[in-house]
Amino acid sequence: MNNTIEDELTKQRNMIYYNQLVMNERKARYSSGKKRVKKSTSFAKQKVEFRDFLYIPEEWEFAAYTFYFVGIPYIVGAIFLFLFVAHGSYESFKLLNLNAFLIVWMIGYEIVAIFSLLWILVLYLQYEEDPYY
Repeated sequence: MNNTIEDELTKQRNMIYYNQLVMNERKARYSSGKKRVKKSTSFAKQKVEFRDFLYIPEEWEFAAYTFYFVGIPYIVGAIFLFLFVAHGSYESFKLLNLNAFLIVWMIGYEIVAIFSLLWILVLYLQYEEDPYY
């Protein structure tokens, strides 16, 4: 059997064409079934639901969000002032002017923001992409 170079090239072209036909048939068979939805695999493209992290009653969303935005930083700021400025002394803490709501709230807000950013960083470092999506 004398195969010329042209016969070899024709055979290779036929194999490439055959492989393309097989791939197209597999794709058609796969797509005719259940379609997979490609989920975003990026950490930054994930959907964030506050209900997954915070307790929020169904009919009291506004009150809960207000408390979380105003109350938590104020309480954290007051605890910071008690522990680090007054050195845990109740007598020294009573001498502080806690009527300056905005100042105490801003101190607490900065502390909560730092811990939130650190928590997001830890979640990012622990995040693993799902190779199947």
